[in-house]
Amino acid sequence: MYALVDCNNFYASCERVFQPQLIGQPIVVLSNNDGCVIARSYEAKDLGIPMGAPEFEYRVLIKKHGVHVFSSNYALYGDMSARVMKILEGFTPHVEVYSIDEAFLNFEGMTIPDYHDYGIQMRKRVQKWLSIPICVGFAPSKALAKIANKIAKKFPERTGGSYIIDSEAKRIKALKWTKIEDVWGIGFRLTKKMKARKILTAYDFTLPEHEAYIQKEMGVVGNRLRLELLGHSILELEEPKNKKHIAVTRSFEGRITHLTELKERVSTFAGICGEKLRKQHSHCQVVTVYLRKDKFHNPDNGRYNFYAQEALPFPTNSSITLGKVATKMLEQLYRQGEEYKKTGVIVSAITPQQQKQYNLFQEENPKHEALMKVMDSYFKKTGERKIRLGMHDLNRTWKMKQNYLSPKFTTNIHDIITVQCR
Repeated sequence: MYALVDCNNFYASCERVFQPQLIGQPIVVLSNNDGCVIARSYEAKDLGIPMGAPEFEYRVLIKKHGVHVFSSNYALYGDMSARVMKILEGFTPHVEVYSIDEAFLNFEGMTIPDYHDYGIQMRKRVQKWLSIPICVGFAPSKALAKIANKIAKKFPERTGGSYIIDSEAKRIKALKWTKIEDVWGIGFRLTKKMKARKILTAYDFTLPEHEAYIQKEMGVVGNRLRLELLGHSILELEEPKNKKHIAVTRSFEGRITHLTELKERVSTFAGICGEKLRKQHSHCQVVTVYLRKDKFHNPDNGRYNFYAQEALPFPTNSSITLGKVATKMLEQLYRQGEEYKKTGVIVSAITPQQQKQYNLFQEENPKHEALMKVMDSYFKKTGERKIRLGMHDLNRTWKMKQNYLSPKFTTNIHDIITVQCR
């Protein structure tokens, strides 16, 4: 049996944990540079604020209804997510973190007399320990567990936030209730094609007369999904894998024209790439730098995307080496007088650290490894990147516009709430 655990309105719920006066109040969370709405509380949804809406278009409505607006607090959300996943590991050792607010659980080898009650226990524990509301859906397959979770979330009064698909009658009823666009893995384009073939629900998707069409349109992925919806467990829990590419890209708070400022950004992003490589015990041997002009500011100015790539003579995960290579490529891409809106660093050709191939004639400074260990150790202990390279800005990492940023309640000692006992 599988379970999908999903945190309700996760970003908004994280803000409410430390600001309980916001419970029952409309909340929206904005994307990078406070651009678009990427998360909404139920109250904000009821006001008609859509997902992905540009903040400036709904500014009047937000002000009229007293909607609370927050910039994305990645440090807070990431830490709260890790705490939720740690609690779930107390119910089964088989946990696959699917996204920041979702996880699949497998109960193979465990005897659970009442899955519904087990889901209620999960909800109570996460609510009591973290004040984060969750819903749990149980089913024989991951795709069905997704649907069970939607039912638990849609009908909390009837389900108690925990629902199990454990019979053929429940499976068929759930599939007929689920619209085709809500099926896991069916995107916008596939939805249009499916509806044109009169495949309107998940149940229609499983009918034998549509099997050949699904095979043609989706191949083996479609066949697996169809079998999952029929109740066959095809998609097992995935073990965490090292990434084949690591990218750190951000839009700027404003437009940048000076090379020095661009170098600081690129060097910082290269340093974060190195940090991520070391975290997964890997090296890279190819570095790509990406630079973009603001096409909306000057749309008739021709090309606006620029790339440079370099293969390194030896594998590395040193932030120093990656920063030097990245800034060197940036100098090749930069044109004086141009206004740039976004940049990024991508590392690829990633190999495990223990399989490093040494170069006979050229090798990295051995002091880098010791320095990187100190930097990583401090960051792991404090959650702050206070030890940085000389080219980095010591005050900010991303330099995004975050006018509505809440405190980092769980990762910054200065933001921890003070409780007055009288």
